[in-house]
Amino acid sequence: MTPSVKAFFDNATNTVSYVVREPQGRACAIVDSVLDYDQASGRTDTSSADEIITWIKDEDLQVAWILESHVHADHLSAAPYLQEHLGGQIGIGANITIVQDTFGKIFNEGTAFQRDGSQFEALFKDGDSFHIGQMRADVLHTPGHTPACLTYVIGDAAFVGDTLFMPDFGTARCDFPGGSAEDLYNSIQKILKLPDDTRIFVGHDYKAPGRDAFAWETTVGEQKALNIHIGAGRPMDEFVAMRTERDAGLGMPRLILPSLQTNMRAGHFPEPEDNGQSYFKVPINRL
Repeated sequence: MTPSVKAFFDNATNTVSYVVREPQGRACAIVDSVLDYDQASGRTDTSSADEIITWIKDEDLQVAWILESHVHADHLSAAPYLQEHLGGQIGIGANITIVQDTFGKIFNEGTAFQRDGSQFEALFKDGDSFHIGQMRADVLHTPGHTPACLTYVIGDAAFVGDTLFMPDFGTARCDFPGGSAEDLYNSIQKILKLPDDTRIFVGHDYKAPGRDAFAWETTVGEQKALNIHIGAGRPMDEFVAMRTERDAGLGMPRLILPSLQTNMRAGHFPEPEDNGQSYFKVPINRL
């Protein structure tokens, strides 16, 4: 099965959101949506999500799923807003509970914050499958960037989140709490066992040096041959050494604090305080 895939690129966060639809039929799923957020003012905007909503309505599609590849650290999810306007169930990896426990402690959330994944309608495990209309989707647990990362394999398309980038840009960082370069290596090997002509849709693109245009679609075969971090059969010890050294020089993502506090709640903001206002916390010298 070859699903149709529509990409929406967010310039502010270099995030690619996708609508994947069955080739014959109206059912679709949204993968890794973006809620626009201005850090300086603390204000949100729904322009990116509204673009997706308009396109889906124009195409007369029915949303079955709103999928998260992981708890993003670089943008806020628009999942609840999309669900309000389009319906569908929100799904993420079952290891969201590990992420919630880790960051629940970092942000001192207390007992009111549920750490059981109950904010999501579906918690997927490795080997699970579900349907988007008549189209089957299979779940690969691909941790490393975070403990809860998933790859969604839908027909001949694989949505890898932040696990892999375009071949000329490499692979995801592994230095967030719960990340592991060893796990990422093994996860990528799992993805690379898919057929060579499997289309890979990445979660971000930053235009590698020498490339003029943004890009987000590649193949398993291209990744195996050309990925600058993992291609050509690079062994685990070399990859781990490279990834560890590279991650040590990276700064934190600009929106990591609001993103984590929102996305671990399935795109909802922290509970309002006694004045009716929600707030994001900034843990000093913690990340």
